[in-house]
Amino acid sequence: MRRFWTQGPVNPQEHYVVSRSDEIADYIKRVGEGRYIVLFAPRQTGKTTFFQDALASLVAGSASVEQPVDYFPIQLNFDVYKNTSVTDFYDNLYHDICEEIESLFQRRGGTPSEALSQFLADTQLTNPHAMRRFFRNLDRLLTPQKFVLIIDEFDGIPQAALSDFLHTLRHIYIAGKPRCPHSVGIIGVKSIVQLNYDRSISPFNIQDEFHLPNFTLEQVHELLGQYTDEVGQVFVPEVVASIRKQTAGQPVLVNRFAQILTEELDIPKSEPITMAHFSKAHAQLLHERNTNIEHLTTNVRRNPRFESVLMRIMARDEGVDFNMDDDIISELAMYGVIKKASDGMCEILNPIYLYRIMRTFKPTVNGLEEQYLPKGPNEKFLNYITPTGRIDMGLLLDNFRDFIARAGFKILQVPDTPQESVGRHLLLAYLDQFVKDIGGFMYIEVQTGRGRMDIIITHNHQKYIIETKIWRGDNRYQAGKRQLVAYLRSEGVTEGDYIVFDHREEPESRVETETIGGLTIRSYVIPVIQELPSKVQNASEMQ
Repeated sequence: MRRFWTQGPVNPQEHYVVSRSDEIADYIKRVGEGRYIVLFAPRQTGKTTFFQDALASLVAGSASVEQPVDYFPIQLNFDVYKNTSVTDFYDNLYHDICEEIESLFQRRGGTPSEALSQFLADTQLTNPHAMRRFFRNLDRLLTPQKFVLIIDEFDGIPQAALSDFLHTLRHIYIAGKPRCPHSVGIIGVKSIVQLNYDRSISPFNIQDEFHLPNFTLEQVHELLGQYTDEVGQVFVPEVVASIRKQTAGQPVLVNRFAQILTEELDIPKSEPITMAHFSKAHAQLLHERNTNIEHLTTNVRRNPRFESVLMRIMARDEGVDFNMDDDIISELAMYGVIKKASDGMCEILNPIYLYRIMRTFKPTVNGLEEQYLPKGPNEKFLNYITPTGRIDMGLLLDNFRDFIARAGFKILQVPDTPQESVGRHLLLAYLDQFVKDIGGFMYIEVQTGRGRMDIIITHNHQKYIIETKIWRGDNRYQAGKRQLVAYLRSEGVTEGDYIVFDHREEPESRVETETIGGLTIRSYVIPVIQELPSKVQNASEMQ
């Protein structure tokens, strides 16, 4: 039986695979036009799998009995070249090309011509000029086949070889057709601009950029449907939609969700996979360590400036411009942390990443835990569960509001937390402790609209929704209520809570309950202290 896979490239013999047929057709069309194609995307987004499939399609399509072989495609991997000298780079490049040429002949059941074999045996690559002449002579020996070169892990090219290598490819391209390579595919994490360390004009301005999108909802259905066809166990439609929504179709996260649901939760194969199972898998994924999440958390810690930019993206209604000329934005996009939203602003890639980013920057201990409850550590969060097993959200959030007041200026002393984010950090920490105590689950939804974040709590098969914002004026405060109503209606929930953190010098505390569109909205405007009282400030300065 095949499996869902997260450890490297997938293949249809061993794993469930999204076909990507439209994307492969687009790529092959570009190859036919002789384009030099680049695909730069974060790790674990399916780049290598895609190009392996595309290469197989080129080989299979070119070898059809109806027509002569059109393409001679090979794939290289530059990952092992990173620490080599320029001379060793070209020497190893030559040997790898020869091995791939021989391998392709074997796969096609043929042998190189005597002239080709002699040419490969007599050739040496020592520099980019030798490489240009090598390709020119290779074209003569392969005609009428068109040589196609795919380079994976292009980031591994030695820095000293980069500029001349790209200039040579550009020279081959602008010389016109026929040319060899007929088409080049360059795959990596860093773009040509990011690899161009000396900040000079890019030597590869002829590139054709190729975008490999995350899985659509239809592709997630396709992937999970392969499992259902083989095993017979179905995913209820809401589970499929929720997986796509929480992952935004990120390939590794989709497969990891499916791994947990089909292999780790011991769900009887005779039972459907329901939203109750989804909640358990979701909670596990939100808190576990896996390679994809470790890449995320490692990358967002790389630069101290990342935190403030990410918090602005999450907090600001007006958004942050997706400006790839800005080094911070460019790096966060390269690492797959943010993407360009439909309105041209920055957006965290998916709700799971947002939750893990918040946890990454949330202090392990904020020093205020003993003040969460009015009677201190001797009181239990279980007091906020009604006799019927429901969460009394009014009492729970009334207490959070009172906790912020009890903590006072101490919230400004929470370590390593941007001031505009401290309210949300404390709310997440407070609710995180609550759901642990009651055995519930909590996760984050990111809704359309800047500065808006919804916290979802599930307990006893009930869903509770809390929308959070930063105070940006009464108009936006009122608009947030209408947004929450629309979201509650889409989720089939009849009441929700709305918390707005007020960072103004003269904040206005509010608590109000309204019926809007037949749904109940309980709203809080919670003041957040801006500076230490003068007495405390003076005492601190004297120490």
